[in-house]
Parts: sequence; C-alpha cells; structure tokens
Amino acid sequence: MFEEHSKTQFELYNKARDSFIEQPNLLIELEKKITTFLFRSISSDLEEITRNYNEASFLYPFWKNYPPDERGRSPRGDQFPWIEVGEHALGTRLYHYFQKFNAKDVGLPTGADQRFVIKSDFIRDITHGLTNSAWVFIDIKSVGPRDDFDHAVMSHNQISGDGVWDNEFIGLRNKILTATGKRTSHPFHCSVPPIYILSDGSILPVVMLIAKPVYKMLSLDDHELRGQPLNKITVAAIPNGLLLTENPNYLESFPELLYPGKDDKGKNPLKVRARISFPILQQIDQWRVQTLDQMPSVV
Repeated sequence: MFEEHSKTQFELYNKARDSFIEQPNLLIELEKKITTFLFRSISSDLEEITRNYNEASFLYPFWKNYPPDERGRSPRGDQFPWIEVGEHALGTRLYHYFQKFNAKDVGLPTGADQRFVIKSDFIRDITHGLTNSAWVFIDIKSVGPRDDFDHAVMSHNQISGDGVWDNEFIGLRNKILTATGKRTSHPFHCSVPPIYILSDGSILPVVMLIAKPVYKMLSLDDHELRGQPLNKITVAAIPNGLLLTENPNYLESFPELLYPGKDDKGKNPLKVRARISFPILQQIDQWRVQTLDQMPSVV
C-alpha cells in the first residue's frame, strides 16, 4: 500500500506545486476564506463555547482531589493546566463547523490537533479549477494570563515547508528552516508538506490555523474568587510553506516571523519548536490574526 499510488501522486503533486508557486494568490485567497469562515463560526457560537468552557470551573468539586498534572518548568501552584478544557470546549466543535464543506477526518500519522479534509465549489473557484479540496490543520493553543503573549509555540508537525519531491521513490522533503531571533537562532525541521495528494488523486493544499483560547485567573483580581473562565479567543493563519519559502517567500522578507522556541538544548534537534509572531503575521495580512475579546455573560 505504501507506494501503490506514488507515481500518480508524484506527477500530480509537482504539477500542483508549480502552479501554486506561480500563482501564490490562490493559496493566499484560500487561507483568507477559510480563516474568515472559522472566525465567524466561532463568533456565532461564542455563547455555547463559553458556557461549556466555564463549566470546567463549576465542576471543581468533582476533580479537586484529582487535578491535572502541573506543566512547565517552575509552576507556581496557583493555577490548573487548562489544555484539555480548550481542546474539548472549543477544539471538538471545529469539525462540526466544517461539515458545511463535507469535512472528513482522513487518517494521517502526525499533524495538528484537528485536521480534516474539506471539499467545496468555493475552493474550485478560488484555485481556478486546480482543485476543489484542502486539508485544514488547526492547533488549539490554550494559555492563561501569564502565558498570553503575541505568539504561539509551534512544533515541527504544525508548520508546512517547501515540500521538494524530486524522485518518486525517495519521497518528499522540506528544507530546514531557521528560527531567527535577535540574540540567537536555531534550525527548525518542519515536517508537514505544503500539499497532499490522496489515493483518489485529490489535490489538497494545506491551510494551517491556530485557535488560541485564553482563560482568566479570577484569583489574580480577587483573592476570594477562584476559577479560570474563558477570557478571549484568537484565530491565526500561518502561511502555507510555499508562501513562506518560495513565492512570495515571507521568511526572506520577515526573517523573525519564526523565532526560537522554549526548548532546551537537550531536546531532539529534529523536534525543537519555534515561536510564530502574531504581529508579523498581521504585517503580512491583517486578517491573519483576529481576536474575540468580549465574552458573553453565561451562568
């Protein structure tokens, strides 16, 4: 099975890759359309998301004796890891939004938290008939007030690369990127291709998104109150790897779009993470970072 369709995939992939490099506006418009759709879907569903998210705090008596494990290097012990709250109250709803576009959770060994193939005539229109499909990757980056910075920490499985496939039998490889900081830099080995080709010949450009729910810590404002209610949600769109590295080559124009992550030198260098800058994303396109910061009042 592993190489049963590789000849067809190899030919279709390189033809599609060349087309997207020649016409980067096709990828940009696709990313804009899908990002806007996701942001509007979350906006219209915000009351229910907030209610489900905040329920985790109301349920405290049921899990207070079995709290989630602390994370980070030096936790202060006054807040609880809320990653799974974001993954369930927000993350699992995303698939339902994209059912409008016949979303399918196609198998893939590695990748983002949520990843599904969508198919729609609007994709065919945007890509001028090149394809009617895309693979949407969405990572849920839940943080509290102490970690609410203008960036997201991304793993090698959460950013796409240039995806060079020169030989059918060797397979696709991404060139090594550089996470560029003001004081230091390091290699970043992104592992996601910019395009996938399914066994049926479907061409799937990758659209890489972030959904970042941020919670409050009520105890920081009032020592008598405890709880971690939803405070805001940010949606961000990371450019496809062909946009990052080929045309228009955003990483050349904005080298600090990717900058060093928080991993130490002992981590496997192939899996060292990088931060992606939200302010620079907005310099590229204002719509690439959008935030909902007026949470509805729910009981």
